[in-house]
Amino acid sequence: MAMAGIKPHHRIAMGVSGGPDSMAMCVLTAGWKSDGLVRRDDVSGYVDGLLGIVVDHRLRPESSDEAMLVRDRVHKMGVRCEIVCCDWPDGRPKQGHLQEAARDKRYQLFVELCMKQQISVLLIAHHADDQAELLVLRLSRNSGVMGLAGMPFVSQLFPQGISPNQGVLLVRPMLEFSKDEIYKICQGSNLEWVEDPTNKSMLFARNRIRSSLTNLSSSVFWSEVQNLISACRLTRSYIDKICRELISQSVTISEFGYATIDLEKLKPSEIDDLCLSHYLTALVQFIAQRHRPVRGRSSRLLVEYTRGIPCKNFLTVAGCNLSPEPGSKGRKIVVSFSVNLLDSSNNDASTHYNCLSGFQFEGTKLCTEVRDILREQHLCSNIVIGDKAKIPFLNAKNPTDILTEAKKLNLVGDFTLRNLTFLDLDEQKRFCSSKETNNDTSVLHRRTFKGALRVHLKPGHACHFLGRFLVTYGANDSAINRNASHFCQFCEASGEREVTIRHMVDADWLFLRRVSSSCNIEKVSMDAGTSNQLEFEFSDYMVHSAAKALKALRLIPASARRALPVVVDDQDLLLSVPSVGFSCCPCINVVADFRPRVPLGGGHNSYL
Repeated sequence: MAMAGIKPHHRIAMGVSGGPDSMAMCVLTAGWKSDGLVRRDDVSGYVDGLLGIVVDHRLRPESSDEAMLVRDRVHKMGVRCEIVCCDWPDGRPKQGHLQEAARDKRYQLFVELCMKQQISVLLIAHHADDQAELLVLRLSRNSGVMGLAGMPFVSQLFPQGISPNQGVLLVRPMLEFSKDEIYKICQGSNLEWVEDPTNKSMLFARNRIRSSLTNLSSSVFWSEVQNLISACRLTRSYIDKICRELISQSVTISEFGYATIDLEKLKPSEIDDLCLSHYLTALVQFIAQRHRPVRGRSSRLLVEYTRGIPCKNFLTVAGCNLSPEPGSKGRKIVVSFSVNLLDSSNNDASTHYNCLSGFQFEGTKLCTEVRDILREQHLCSNIVIGDKAKIPFLNAKNPTDILTEAKKLNLVGDFTLRNLTFLDLDEQKRFCSSKETNNDTSVLHRRTFKGALRVHLKPGHACHFLGRFLVTYGANDSAINRNASHFCQFCEASGEREVTIRHMVDADWLFLRRVSSSCNIEKVSMDAGTSNQLEFEFSDYMVHSAAKALKALRLIPASARRALPVVVDDQDLLLSVPSVGFSCCPCINVVADFRPRVPLGGGHNSYL
């Protein structure tokens, strides 16, 4: 807990499944709080600032009864506990995606409850055996050193939709505990636990790997596997440190939602492939707010593109456009969000919030506490990353290279190497076979992007558009509405009119040019893309506003302009481009701030 910067007075939640891992974590955490002189509530007897969360996935008939049983057992330990339930509006997840879907839903519910109750720390009971399983799983998926390092000790989780810039801290305090040690903790504390029957199903890769690893009871094997993971974690920490330094030296983030890389400051030819790849993928994931990691060919394309100085070409990869900055002679690269590559993983825009409820401000206290904990981490952590010459696997191109180097460094012996290779190949065959079987059906899960994404917004509400821009629609000023000189069709709705938010298209740019070049008030016939011909009035206010907006837009790279949110009416006529200050009428109170859901370098890129 000290390494994570956490102190007994902090409010803490724990994910509790009822298994031996989470029950052991409960009793240890409650004891740690009590040792820190945290009192118990006089009435309930529960430890202050500690909450157990049980997720009822509702995927089995008996799950609700089991959830209540676990809750009651946690209560007896002196820990307050709540049950949260999963809803599956689209039906039960498919068998091949069941565990992944359940995990995503579980973490979503965890972080939502933590945000609601202003809890800054979430503990999860992953342990050393879980790390070993993940190592074999990722070997079979051809992961590099970043993946083979396994789960980080500390990372961050961010809620969907509007959120503060500091997510809930996800801490795994049991990573050094073996499963045998966990059983001994439960037995020594007279704890009861339940075993999830799905953990025995050989349909799931993790369960197959767990079963195979159980047969390898050699203490030498387990010790050497942990040595390998530790070496990978050291390498990942070094790469992450270099990545943070490179970002601070060479990246500029624009308020309009794009980033600029200064290649002369970056000096990409002097950076190791792994460090440069991690730097670029972190930046691309931030700009695109992409949840899936950038791997394989995409990662190689990014590295090759950046080393081509001076940069003269364009590249579209991993949800982003990369292009030379105008006027930089190829010495700077613009990284912007590609609206043409939208898929379901990018669409956080459909979630709406009532601005009047103060949702966007309720995370202030949580943000402050998270920042304090992160600061304490740096002070308390005694992890020292050595010089580059002592960092293993920096030149490893694939898992085979990593295992070969681990053998040379005496991290693993012949027995461990032989068994890891066997487990890797066995699971790899199953994985490849599964991919071939599901190849046709996987197409059904993709979403082809057609046209501009549209989100409807009511006055007094907000949305997180594409997980990148916080768009708030305030109520109109009644005094302005009564001012006849500013009266327009929009005002007629008296502040109750619903608007549509979409990203900018070329027609919007042409419209602004047409308005700005209009010297007098005139009526023009606008084709709204329908059979109706609408008459629209260009007032002096509108002309001046469009001219100002065009001046700002000319300074924004064309690829970045297309990702800006704009406000249109039900006929798709442009009402406002809030990022650059254009509006057809001063009574339109829509504001767009670039506020990415996950900050640069945040989320699962923050390792300890």
